[in-house]
Amino acid sequence: MIQFISRTGRTLATATLIGTFLSTVPLHGGQAQQTAAAPSAAQPAPHMATSDKHSADRVEQRIKDLHGKLHITAAQEPLWSTFAQTMRDNAQTMRASVVDRSTRLRTMNAVDDLKSYQVVADQHSDGLKRLIPAFEALYASMTPDQQKNADHIFGERQHQHHSRT
Repeated sequence: MIQFISRTGRTLATATLIGTFLSTVPLHGGQAQQTAAAPSAAQPAPHMATSDKHSADRVEQRIKDLHGKLHITAAQEPLWSTFAQTMRDNAQTMRASVVDRSTRLRTMNAVDDLKSYQVVADQHSDGLKRLIPAFEALYASMTPDQQKNADHIFGERQHQHHSRT
């Protein structure tokens, strides 16, 4: 059983890395998970609004950094815009899902906890399903040097994550 949990943890860590790189929204941890009760729809809790703003800022910073590192050309901008908007949309969906899950954590039993995590993981997977075609189109428009650079950038993130775990 421990080996299964460990293997599952590594799998989730890999999925989280991809999601963090692309959407910069953590699946576990962070300020939102500490929330005990759901904020009202009319007035979100101040720390959640701040957390959402911070998360959105991180997404925009990631998009800006990636744009520069990938050396996106003027001709590639329309494909880049589609990719970047997909990143934003995915991040917004994940933020909402993580906040929803975190507001209910203290009242969940173990089964409910696993089911709510499954919803987050499914949304993460759905986000990747939307993101991959957008990136494939962008990647196909890249020069061989840009593709090699993109391969390095994505591989480097994977290596950095594994060295931390």
